[in-house]
Amino acid sequence: MSVFIDITGLPPERIAFGPSPLAELGAALHALSEPAHHARLHGWITTTSAGLKPELADRLHEADFLWRSTRADILLPATPRETLAEELDDLDLMDDETYVAAALEISCASQYGEGLPSPLVDAGVRQRALELAAARGPRQAAFVRQMLADPPGVRAWIRRLLEDCEEAFFADTWRRVRVQLAADARHKTETLRRKGLAEAVAAVSPAVTLEEDGLRTRIVVDKLTHGRTAATGAAGHRLTFLPTAFGWPHLLALSTPGWQPVVQYPVSTRELTDATPVDTVKLRLEAVAHPMRMRLCRSLARGSYSTSELADTYGITAPEVSRHLAVLRKAGLLTTQRRGRYVLRQLDVAVVARLGSDFLEGVLR
Repeated sequence: MSVFIDITGLPPERIAFGPSPLAELGAALHALSEPAHHARLHGWITTTSAGLKPELADRLHEADFLWRSTRADILLPATPRETLAEELDDLDLMDDETYVAAALEISCASQYGEGLPSPLVDAGVRQRALELAAARGPRQAAFVRQMLADPPGVRAWIRRLLEDCEEAFFADTWRRVRVQLAADARHKTETLRRKGLAEAVAAVSPAVTLEEDGLRTRIVVDKLTHGRTAATGAAGHRLTFLPTAFGWPHLLALSTPGWQPVVQYPVSTRELTDATPVDTVKLRLEAVAHPMRMRLCRSLARGSYSTSELADTYGITAPEVSRHLAVLRKAGLLTTQRRGRYVLRQLDVAVVARLGSDFLEGVLR
């Protein structure tokens, strides 16, 4: 499972790296609403939360479905600007149907990639949005009802909320992080110019790769979800990469049909460099979930053993042991050494120890 972005025929000059104040504010608001996802931001989250006025905190809670579970597409601009005001001005140019559909994307998450009509024009989509919003709480449900009844009024309310966040805490935060983000974007742009797209994409994250088969070129974002979009060579199409200082462990890929694709990636960190592909995590979890392999791991964690030793210990045949060891070996959970005519296997304890954190990073990515 991955997000695939078709860029066949897209000129390099239409692939852009740049910081976005609106996207960074969205990432910061997510961190405030889900602090458990962002342990390394504990100091900033604690200080900022303590400084929020109760009235602003209440308003943020009311609209937090825009950024809590994931990020509404309206918070990931395809054309980054210098200031939050400029990006909000661009957002104001969007028609109500598109804006409301994007703002309520979280309520329609299960059908995100299907290009559903706006709830302003489709009764079925509207009812589904209301039902799913109700599950998030009465205040959120009331907010969605109001958005469907009065889109211009709610859009103005959201803009004022984001502007108040800028005044309360984000202006200072943006001044501190924008230099780092701009430097990262310049570095990626220079890598793209000098070394090509494959190198630039590799510098974004180990979870982002470039695939070329002669006929098609696409960006693959390794996530525990599935999506397809395109930024082809048509006029005006582009692919935008937005660096964020608040993002890790999340790696966002906007793939809504009809929208310009956007990838928001955390600036380089040790944790991101060590990212394990989600397919590998799945393979390892399946390998250790089997009762017999779990028992074999008990021995293999304590020392190195031959197939015959394990067969004798657990009362099963050597071919059965070999089949179980092959699964563990394919998952990268074993080390091998040869002692004379014997092949000895041992559990790679360091890899197994990372399995929990790798799983968590994968599901949060």
